[in-house]
Amino acid sequence: MTGRQWLLKRWRPRSLQARQLLAASVGLVAFLALAGYALDAAFGQTARDNLSERLKNYATAYAGGIDFTRDGSLYIREQPPDPRFDVPGSGLYLQVVMPGHVANSMSAEGPMLPDVSERTLKPREEVFEGPLPITQIDGTPGEVYRYGIGLVWGGDGAPESEFPYTIYVLEDSRALGMQLRSFRAAVWFWLGVTGLILLLLQTLVLQWSLRPLKRVINELTRVQRGERERMSELHPRELEPLTESINAFIESERENLERQRNTLADLAHSLKTPLAVLRTQLESGNSSDGELREEVGVQLQRMNNLVSYQLARAASSGHKLFSAPVPIETTAEEIVRGLEKVYAAKGVLCEFEVTPGVNFYGEPGDLQELLGNLLENAFKWANRRVLLTARPITAGNGKRAGLMLAVDDDGPGIAEDNIAKVLQRGVRGDERVQGHGIGLSIVQDLIKAYRGELQVKRSEELGGARFEVTLPPGI
Repeated sequence: MTGRQWLLKRWRPRSLQARQLLAASVGLVAFLALAGYALDAAFGQTARDNLSERLKNYATAYAGGIDFTRDGSLYIREQPPDPRFDVPGSGLYLQVVMPGHVANSMSAEGPMLPDVSERTLKPREEVFEGPLPITQIDGTPGEVYRYGIGLVWGGDGAPESEFPYTIYVLEDSRALGMQLRSFRAAVWFWLGVTGLILLLLQTLVLQWSLRPLKRVINELTRVQRGERERMSELHPRELEPLTESINAFIESERENLERQRNTLADLAHSLKTPLAVLRTQLESGNSSDGELREEVGVQLQRMNNLVSYQLARAASSGHKLFSAPVPIETTAEEIVRGLEKVYAAKGVLCEFEVTPGVNFYGEPGDLQELLGNLLENAFKWANRRVLLTARPITAGNGKRAGLMLAVDDDGPGIAEDNIAKVLQRGVRGDERVQGHGIGLSIVQDLIKAYRGELQVKRSEELGGARFEVTLPPGI
């Protein structure tokens, strides 16, 4: 065994359930990951916006309670909006930038905050920055978010007494970080729980949705073992074409096997009589050489006819369920050209009413047998005219089209009470007309193999016989 053969034997494609479960799981994990990332980003942005708004409120509150002395020193008339402004290193800091110097809140005494001496903002200009590095009161590194707004002190109303100043409010980033970590832990925990629940649900849904397919596999296995004769019909509509195809294939194979058995049995039974006659003639010894030779010739011709018929019948039983389309018009033209030579003395004219593009779905030999026997029968009985009609039978639900074939002649026609007799095997419509009486029998066997229908009636157009074949739409 080669390495490639060993690999092919060892490796098998994943089952449909495994494929769908893997695809659904990957899609679910990707969706939850993207959802978690989006929620985290949205919450983080919202938390920073809230922090900016809170720091802005602190700055606005301070702006309403600030005064400046004549020498430009800062004077705060009211209590700070948050007591942490009075606690050194509390994590909430105030910086006021004035021309020439910077004033800090008591909480800013000790930590090393970012330098803002050259960071005077324009009037009504606002900024929100962070995180910015600082050194905590205990010497450890830290980070802060900073909000700033530019203002103008009006002084005593004179333009020369006005001067710009900027208020900065800073807050330690650890509070925001704790919020983000708490939110992330809760989000990923619940997303994980949700993911596990969804994975369990999709596994159950997948098993439930694939149950009809497993039932089809079990029924097919039972058919293979001989425990069932065919597939049941209680399946979802998506699986109906599959089960119908399997049932049609099973029935077709059984019919073919039955035909083959019948053909062999019929051939053996048919040959018994001429062989028995020959044996009797040989054992009797009473016949002259001439009589014996004549009898042998007659019986050999009879056996040859029987063998030819059974071979034709066996050939016609080779119907395949799924076959390529065979054009009808080209096949009919070849048959008609040959028949016109055989019946040239009668001067029969064959007309076509064939829909362009109409096809026969089956074996080319079956179409030749079908058209050949019907057209030969029509040429044999026609006076001057034969008409071949072929048109498709449309079908819905994506099925391939059926077929209607009709052969009309202007001969004497067939009486209604003689139709059943003419269709019997070995019976000729007129014993004076040469033939074996098996052509229409072969036609019936072919039509039965294709689950079609044969109707024999009076031709309304030509006045003679009309043989109409209807083949149903395929699956």
